[in-house]
Amino acid sequence: MSERELRVLALAKYGELAASSRQRMVQYRQPLETQGILLKFAPLLSNEYVKSISAERGMHGWSVLQGYFRRVRQLLSLQNFDVAWVQCDLLPYVPGFLERPLLPNTIPIVYDCDDAIFHTYNLHKNPLVRRVLGRKLEPLLRRAKAATCGNDYLKAYAEQYCPNSAVVPTVVDTQIYRSRDTLSPERPARVTVGWIGSPSTWAYVKPLIPILRDLQAKNEISFRAVGVGANSRTIDQFEFADWTLNTEIKDIQQFDIGIMPLTDDPWSRGKCGYKLIQYMACGLPVIASPVGVNSKIVRHGENGFLASTEREWAQALATLIANPDLRARMGAAGRALVEKEYSQHSQLPRIAEILRSVAA
Repeated sequence: MSERELRVLALAKYGELAASSRQRMVQYRQPLETQGILLKFAPLLSNEYVKSISAERGMHGWSVLQGYFRRVRQLLSLQNFDVAWVQCDLLPYVPGFLERPLLPNTIPIVYDCDDAIFHTYNLHKNPLVRRVLGRKLEPLLRRAKAATCGNDYLKAYAEQYCPNSAVVPTVVDTQIYRSRDTLSPERPARVTVGWIGSPSTWAYVKPLIPILRDLQAKNEISFRAVGVGANSRTIDQFEFADWTLNTEIKDIQQFDIGIMPLTDDPWSRGKCGYKLIQYMACGLPVIASPVGVNSKIVRHGENGFLASTEREWAQALATLIANPDLRARMGAAGRALVEKEYSQHSQLPRIAEILRSVAA
């Protein structure tokens, strides 16, 4: 093994079908290898678990328990690596002081998060969970030599315990995320407003359903939602599609406008705007709630619109629906922003530098 090679164990929470694991860790595996950094991906919970969430079906407790046993084995193998790259937390709902003995003191840790996972514990509805686990992540963060956080909200939490914390946004590979217009110039007559997500995030769209139904009833739009669970497909007028990794980009390229509504709450402030980055990478104008990092990604009037009230949402939709030239200009501006700040190419050097610096 050459002196430049660095062995990194990526301890993710989910298998690579989960966007958080795929975009924060897995997509860097091959590019890092070209720089002498060998990344082994080691999830806690399998792709089958991710599929069960998407299908809105329960997962057998034994499968989850197997994941915990697998994680303990992964931790026992850490001596074979130079760096541990930990996503979210090591063992969900296990107190932090019980996790820490499983981490060898000789192995430096980089902590990564793209969700406000700490609110799972410190804002839990059960007061016992808040009391026992409210500070669960602190031992892990104090042990980490660096933290990579998806936005400023997450960084503000992490740097209380890990001063060497930095914002590293969630990104996409712009070599495979291509502008829709360069691939299929012929478009349907009606404008397609689209959303991509999961059964849990579909709740954010529900307040907009009356506006979307009204626009569709007037024959002004088609609304297409990707990733909504079967139990939530209750509106006959809307188009629904299952999410798959192989069709994800193609589905987004069928949209003319991408939307990302959110409620303004602590959990939403920790989100990293992944939907917006996907839309923009495909050359789409966007409309989003001005919550958390959305207000940074969306430059109002330049690459999309920020909308808080139903009236603002209706006005933003009407403006983009009526003006194809504006959609094209905003889509081009969004694509340029992603290439500059939210692409794999733009963030790869930072990831490599952080991993090497903690191992030095």
